[in-house]
Amino acid sequence: MGSKQPWLEAMYPRVRSWLPAPPAAVLELGCGSVGGFVPALRSDGYQAIGIDPEAPEGAGYRRIEFERSELPDAVDAVVASVSLHHVADTGEVLDRIAGALKPDGRLVFACWAPLSENRHWLISYDIALRHLGPPAPLPAHEPGPLAFGDPDYIRAVLAAAGFAEIAVERAHPTIIGGSPEEEARQAVTMGPTARLIEAKNLDEATRQTIASEIEAAFAAEAAAGPIRLPATIFLVSARRPG
Repeated sequence: MGSKQPWLEAMYPRVRSWLPAPPAAVLELGCGSVGGFVPALRSDGYQAIGIDPEAPEGAGYRRIEFERSELPDAVDAVVASVSLHHVADTGEVLDRIAGALKPDGRLVFACWAPLSENRHWLISYDIALRHLGPPAPLPAHEPGPLAFGDPDYIRAVLAAAGFAEIAVERAHPTIIGGSPEEEARQAVTMGPTARLIEAKNLDEATRQTIASEIEAAFAAEAAAGPIRLPATIFLVSARRPG
């Protein structure tokens, strides 16, 4: 959806509840162009830094690819909001996160639950599916927004990286969307619908037909006011043993 920040703000109190007390040093991976949790963490007294290729300019941020660059070490906690699913080698990145944490440090992150539990994606995906048919089978846990959609997989990869006290909780935020035009444009350029479209190697006319139907579907959702759709995410916490 076009605007996820309000639901991330709603998730922040639970994320904070898993963190050590301020002024602990917290590293946020994939803070994005809007700054992620860093402003709230700093306001609460944490020594927080966010890293992302599109991180804001200024103190507290570094514009780097956390998948390819050295992470700052000796931090008390690492947080990530719907970003770890993009990495190509989950095991390697989790090993590096563990290496960046102090003993007993915490990793806390949010990730998307399965597609079937996220109507904000299903609206556009079902339209594309009707036109294109199902995708070819993909490798399990391929990088992408649904890579962490299985709690058992989450627990397994964290345990393999040496983490303990692994907790996976479901949360049900409401996603507030942008305009129907924005939602249709984003649906065909990123996320599960875009992946299906890309896999089918469409001609431009079919692509435009799908985009128009998606826009109409979101326009129907917006008929009574701003687009508000249910979502499901997993909130995950784990500890690096001392």
